[in-house]
Amino acid sequence: MISVAGIRPASIRSHYQLGTLFYRLLWGPHIHHGLWDADESPYVAQCRLTDTLADLARISTGERLVDIGCGMGGSSIRLAQLRGCSATGVTLSPVQRRWAAVSAGLKGVGERTEFIAADAEQVSFQPGSFDVLWSVECTEHLFDKPAFFRRAIEWLRPGGRVAITVWYEGEDTSRPGHRELCEEVCRRFVCPSLATRADYAGWLKDNGLTVVHDVDWTDRVARTWEICKRRVGRTGVRQLARLIDREQLDFIDGFDALLNAYRTGAMQYGAMVAQKAS
Repeated sequence: MISVAGIRPASIRSHYQLGTLFYRLLWGPHIHHGLWDADESPYVAQCRLTDTLADLARISTGERLVDIGCGMGGSSIRLAQLRGCSATGVTLSPVQRRWAAVSAGLKGVGERTEFIAADAEQVSFQPGSFDVLWSVECTEHLFDKPAFFRRAIEWLRPGGRVAITVWYEGEDTSRPGHRELCEEVCRRFVCPSLATRADYAGWLKDNGLTVVHDVDWTDRVARTWEICKRRVGRTGVRQLARLIDREQLDFIDGFDALLNAYRTGAMQYGAMVAQKAS
């Protein structure tokens, strides 16, 4: 696992407090990668990622899920709309919490969604509260990933599932520049650490879960950052970031680093679904 010093919870909160505007301008209501099959629009690709993970996790009507790192509520709202489930979203950013709550109300699922501004490593729920622990591109920001999974798996009922997508550290650490590239991504995208697919599978298995899906989507999601780069070039977003906050500028200037990490194998992107014993 690659770890870097100097990342603090306050830095992550500030990134999303200020960065929500940039995410929305550059990408849309879903703060996550798109999953492409062909030449679909970014919005269609973003929805496909949510829908495909939901299919893998077999999310169905009436189930309760907790969405860790819910962002602007994109996944929670879509799953409530299309799958008839109830969702509790957790975000570190009060700005995102408010944005998500308003969006859910406007889209008619305010009664089936709840959004909380809290640290995922501190928030607590009663054991057996949820059918699904859902987290899309959030665990990279956690400081003690094994401890989070130990706690969060207790929130699942027997037979419940964990459904996550993750920025992984690539497993071939012998590649030239591997560590330097991973560390640059961590600094620019405020991630305290990156872990491998094997690390995640081990944490889930250590807590009594069975991994039922472990898929590599790296090649299908990398286009996300190519599109974001083009949009930065066509707009004044970089100049706006320069005026607002240095960390936002570091984030925008980090798109090439993430693309290079995907292309060289220094990083991977994938989905994992695991089930608790019933």
